[in-house]
Amino acid sequence: MTARDIIIMPVITEKSMAGVASEKKYTFKVDKRATKIQIAKAVEEIFGVKVAKVNTVSVRGHMRRQGRNEGYTASWKKAYVSLKPDSKTIEFFEGMM
Repeated sequence: MTARDIIIMPVITEKSMAGVASEKKYTFKVDKRATKIQIAKAVEEIFGVKVAKVNTVSVRGHMRRQGRNEGYTASWKKAYVSLKPDSKTIEFFEGMM
């Protein structure tokens, strides 16, 4: 798996942007099979930063209805990546704030 396969997309919400502003904590949607070590190496490779810690959460699919049909959206994995204090910030997120 390459770094681009592991990091699928950033998660842009009010709560995730508050983490970016205060403590250099970034949130990404990642491959379900990726480990914390693989996620840390992928973020370092793509963005050129130093990762201090990675926390992961498996997100369940939500129940959705369309008329009388109902089902669940796909489940996915979320990673909270904390950077070291001496690391530079990720420029992609700076334009969002």
